[in-house]
Amino acid sequence: MKARLLAAALAFASLAALGQDFPSRPVKLVVPFGPGTTTDIIGRVIADGLARTLGQAVVVENRAGAGGNIGSDLVAKAAPDGYTILMGTVGTHAINPGLYRKMPYDAAKDFAPLAFAGSTPTLLVVAANSPLRNLKDLQAQAARPGGLSFASAGNGTSGHLAGELLKARLGGEMVHVPYKEGGLAMSDVISGNAQFMFYHPAAVMPHIRAGKLRALGVSSSRRTPAAPDVPTITEQGYGEFDLVPWFMLYAPAATPAPVLARLREAAAQAIASPETAARLTAQGLELRSLRADELAAFGRAEMIKWSELVRRSGAQID
Repeated sequence: MKARLLAAALAFASLAALGQDFPSRPVKLVVPFGPGTTTDIIGRVIADGLARTLGQAVVVENRAGAGGNIGSDLVAKAAPDGYTILMGTVGTHAINPGLYRKMPYDAAKDFAPLAFAGSTPTLLVVAANSPLRNLKDLQAQAARPGGLSFASAGNGTSGHLAGELLKARLGGEMVHVPYKEGGLAMSDVISGNAQFMFYHPAAVMPHIRAGKLRALGVSSSRRTPAAPDVPTITEQGYGEFDLVPWFMLYAPAATPAPVLARLREAAAQAIASPETAARLTAQGLELRSLRADELAAFGRAEMIKWSELVRRSGAQID
């Protein structure tokens, strides 16, 4: 009995020391999308903040591919020591499980959530010279022969699913046109090759200010501070519409509790700091503080919601 108690005490002391000593070398933050994407920009802002609160360098590594699955899988299978963490998204942890027939990781079981980095409703945008000036115009055009086309950054992305939900609300014909990435899709909306798309405020607001795009609606249930004059789809009379992409930090699930506690504390401090918060809100993010148990519950609810939208859209990637 005494031997077991001593072993338990030594194990507890070892874990406690692990938390106190962490980190003793640079931490790697994997961004599962390419440089210059919204996820990459947000990841780099948080990496800067984390470096200050952890007292160690936080190095961003882009591992793009398969809708974020490649980079996410790398972290899922990384050594669970806290030195490899993930800038996860609504795509990697809520949409992809329903979109891909074979997932290389279990989004619900292979990760421990660390901190909610923010959410950003998307804006429904059309070309500035488009005759479509509101949702009623969209609805009328969709009802005509030929209908409308809408662009997205790819099959199963939040922009694709928002377009499918809008199609269900407005009726008529709306053909989805997937692109390899959002910048290409946005260029074709500006040129008129596609009639509309849903995309992040950080990406579309410069084009709105430059007179190249016009926003007709917001994908969230309330207006966004990034574009306070743009009405929500719900308030325009098209039923409940609340699809909001989000970003969250994750570590491998088996990471020791003291290390998780240290990472969560450091991430919360970093995101709440005036400098980091200002840089995140400048990207159109809306910040929200959630406890560890709330993060897990939020993730489960989001996976159910988005997986249902994927099912209804018919999107599937082998």
